[in-house]
Amino acid sequence: MTAKIFHPLLAMIASSTNNELANYVEYLKIENKILRARIPGQIHTKPEERERLLKYGKVIGRAIEELITIVSPATFLRWIRDESEDKPKTKNPKGGQRKPREIRELVIKIAKTTGFGYTRIIGELRKLGIKKISRQTVRNILIEEGIKPGPDRTSDTWDNFVKRHAETLWAVDFFSTKSMTVSGLRDMYMLAWICVTTREVIVAESTLHPNSAWVEKQTELFIEQTAQRESKPDIVMHDLDTKFTKEFTAKLVGKGIRTNPLPKASPNLNGRCERFIQTIKYECLNKFIVFGKQHLDHLVGEFVDYYNRHRSSMVRDHLPPVREEPDEVEKLTMEEIEVKSYVGGLVKSFERKAA
Repeated sequence: MTAKIFHPLLAMIASSTNNELANYVEYLKIENKILRARIPGQIHTKPEERERLLKYGKVIGRAIEELITIVSPATFLRWIRDESEDKPKTKNPKGGQRKPREIRELVIKIAKTTGFGYTRIIGELRKLGIKKISRQTVRNILIEEGIKPGPDRTSDTWDNFVKRHAETLWAVDFFSTKSMTVSGLRDMYMLAWICVTTREVIVAESTLHPNSAWVEKQTELFIEQTAQRESKPDIVMHDLDTKFTKEFTAKLVGKGIRTNPLPKASPNLNGRCERFIQTIKYECLNKFIVFGKQHLDHLVGEFVDYYNRHRSSMVRDHLPPVREEPDEVEKLTMEEIEVKSYVGGLVKSFERKAA
C-alpha cells in the first residue's frame, strides 16, 4: 500500500542523484516546450491553478524565469505582487494609493515631451492644479515605465545633440592602411572628416608620421575647404586619440569651431566616420596593393569623389552626399544612360547622358 501513495515520478526523484535530477528537469523542460507549442494562443489560468503555481514557483527563486512557459516571467512576478497586495494592510502603510491612470499618463507625457526631472515634473503638475502627488510617486511612475532619472534625460541626449546640430556638425577620425615603401611595408595614416547631415567626406593627404604639425596642417586645409559654405562647420566631434592635440583644438576654436571630445570606449558615437572608413577599406583600399604616398592619395581622392558624387546613401534618400534631386522621369531608354567607371574601373555608376 505504501508504494501506491507516491506518484512514480516522485519515487524516481527521491532515489536519484543530483546529476540525474538535472537530466530529468532538462527532459521535462523540452517535453513541456513541445506540448506548449501544440496549444495555440494564450493560456488563461484559474485562481486555484495560480495558487498552485505560486506555491511551488516562489521557492524556486529566479530560476523560475528559465522554467516557466505557461505565462511570461513578468506575469508570474505580477502574480506574486498581487498576492502580497491582497494581504491585510497595516494601519498606516508607507506611501499613498496608486495614482489614477490619467495622472500617470500625464506624468509620463511630461517626462517624454520635456525631458524634465522629477522636481520640474511636479512643478508642471502644480501649474495644472494637481497637488496631491509627491516626488517619490513621480519617480516610481517613471521607473515603472522604464524612463531614466531626470539627470540622465535633462542633460542633452546624444540623439538630440546630433539632430540639433546636424547641419553644421562634422566628425573626424584617423585611419590607416598598409603601403609598400622603400623601407618595406608601412602604415600610412589619413584623416577623414564627414558631415553628419549630408555624409559628405573630406579626406586629408596621407602621411607616415601623423604628428601634431601634420594634424594642424590638415585642420587648416579642412577649414579652408569649408569656409565658403552656407552651413559652415560649427562643431567637430572626435575620439580621445592622442593625435588630436591641443594645437588641433586651438586651430578649430580660433576659427569659431567648437570641438566635442567623445567619452572613452564609445566608438558607436562616432559611427558615421567609422562606417565611412569601413566602406573605403572594403570597397577600395583592401582591393589594391598600395605603392607609396602618391599612389594612396590618388586612390583615396578618386574614391572620395565617387563617394560624394555618385555613391547613393540611404540617409540622403538614396542620393549621393553631394547631389541635387534629379528631375523625375517616367522612363529612360538604354541609349540615354551610360555606365561610368571610377578608381580604375573598380566601382561603377549609372548616369544619364548629357543632353
